Amino acid sequence: MGSITLTKRVNAPIERAYAVLTELDRATERIPNIKRLEVLTPGPVGRGTRFRETRMMFGKEATETLEITDVQPGRSITFEAGSCGARFSTTFTLTREGSGTLIEQVTSCTPVSFLARLMTPLSMLMMKPMKKMMQADLDHMALAMERGG
Repeated sequence: MGSITLTKRVNAPIERAYAVLTELDRATERIPNIKRLEVLTPGPVGRGTRFRETRMMFGKEATETLEITDVQPGRSITFEAGSCGARFSTTFTLTREGSGTLIEQVTSCTPVSFLARLMTPLSMLMMKPMKKMMQADLDHMALAMERGG
């Protein structure tokens, strides 16, 4: 189905940027489109952490269960989910840039069911609105990083 890459430079140290990405319990405060988030696994946030997120997408609530599948502390984190016959993966990679941080967000979608593969050409129509929504979420996270939490 494709992938979307976004970049954002934030005026915050890499440690704070990473902390904001991993503070799941504060996501609803920081990203207006996230209405509810419930962490499903006990313990510190890391590889294997699962959570249920309800967000507004195209004017409707959508709930998905996500899992953190890769973590490089202070450098990157990957979230994955299966939905509508497809596998979604988003990786945030952080790079120190002077006193700030460069964030690269790469989101990919791979169809796994026959119907999802069949719908791939139509899904391309959703790329522009999805990119706009993801950019807004990244902008809100960047504000939280710059404000110090």
